[in-house]
Amino acid sequence: MQITNQTGDQHQVPTEGGNGNKYLLPFILITSLFFLWGMAHNLDSILIPHLKKACELNNRQSTLIDTSVFFAYFIMAIPAGILIKKFGYKNSIITGLLVFAAGAFLFVPAANTRTYELFLFALFVIGCGLTILETSANPYAAILGPAESSSKRLNLAASFNGLAAMVAPIVGSLFILSGKNHTATEMAAMPEATKAAYLLQEASAVKLPYIILGTVLILVAVIFYFMHLPSMKPQHTETEIKPGFFSVLKFSHLSWAVVAQFFYVGAQVCITSFFIRIAQQGAGLDEKTAGYYLGIYGFLFMAGRFIGTFFLKFVKDHILLSIYCVISVILCLVAIYGTGIYVIYALGGIGFFMSIMFPTIFSLGLVGLKSNTETGSSWLVMSIVGGAILPYAMGTLIDIKHDDIQSGYIIPLFCFIIILYFGLFGRRVRTVK
Repeated sequence: MQITNQTGDQHQVPTEGGNGNKYLLPFILITSLFFLWGMAHNLDSILIPHLKKACELNNRQSTLIDTSVFFAYFIMAIPAGILIKKFGYKNSIITGLLVFAAGAFLFVPAANTRTYELFLFALFVIGCGLTILETSANPYAAILGPAESSSKRLNLAASFNGLAAMVAPIVGSLFILSGKNHTATEMAAMPEATKAAYLLQEASAVKLPYIILGTVLILVAVIFYFMHLPSMKPQHTETEIKPGFFSVLKFSHLSWAVVAQFFYVGAQVCITSFFIRIAQQGAGLDEKTAGYYLGIYGFLFMAGRFIGTFFLKFVKDHILLSIYCVISVILCLVAIYGTGIYVIYALGGIGFFMSIMFPTIFSLGLVGLKSNTETGSSWLVMSIVGGAILPYAMGTLIDIKHDDIQSGYIIPLFCFIIILYFGLFGRRVRTVK
């Protein structure tokens, strides 16, 4: 592998020893992006029950929050890949940060007018920024060092995405969730002026967190602008197939990784999107306490990332992925059929065991792609659209089941079975003909 710096000079990436420390700062900067987009995604888990209340939505309508963000991944994945090829990782990252920030600032007019459609547009813009960031940062972290340690490196970076999974629900519970919940009867009996003031106050609670988030994103973009990032380019061989958006799917392990990633992201978003609701309904917790439990779930997710990264030193990545899938299936059954606080314990356990799945699937899908790495990355990012489709299906099922939240968790159960197949069989690299 070679590095081409901004002056056009080339040299080999060191694979062993202390010389690799010169790439420590680029890796730290890239890792910060994992935390930032983790904050955005995990605040969505707070927004879904909050805007359901503030904008008077049903379950299916509330999942359009997920749809807006993750549909952007599907729309923007190809343009993001083109952007990287034309302008490089650094410029793509800066663009992603600025688009992300623009979406965060759009929360202010959305909250001031209590317009759900404007909230959804703001989330779509955020999703576009996240797509550019993830399409850039995931493969960059994977190739910033020896190929044989790409899974460990990607899991380490993604551990800070797990840190955000803990921090975001706590921030959201403190600054967004009010803890005030009124029944439909109480809302109907409330004077119109009082009701309007209450709903506007609830909607306005999102402004400060998103203003702060947008400001931080702009500051990080400025840091990236002034910092040097090496441009990573793999060496090619004459026998290598030419990059092509559809031809890359000839790699069957990539095709299966795209399928697995679709269902993984769908499962993760389903679990977190309805976590607060199931904590209230199944375990009898109030809104704020449920939000703090979501923070504990995030802590377990983060711990799973760090511990999983350690295990990957001793266990092959696809084997660990398969073991974690089996355990997640069992815990889903507990979440569906269990009662009381055990339901929350089961969901916390799922957070721990699914923590390594995204980066592991991603790195397994990119094995051997060489010059097709950017295109393969675009496909894997496009598969994140599962987070737009499956939660909507789950919300629809819950509405059909008369607001029985637990029944909806059959959808993530099915997802983990598909991922298990990928870990056992689909990840196998086959020769491209």
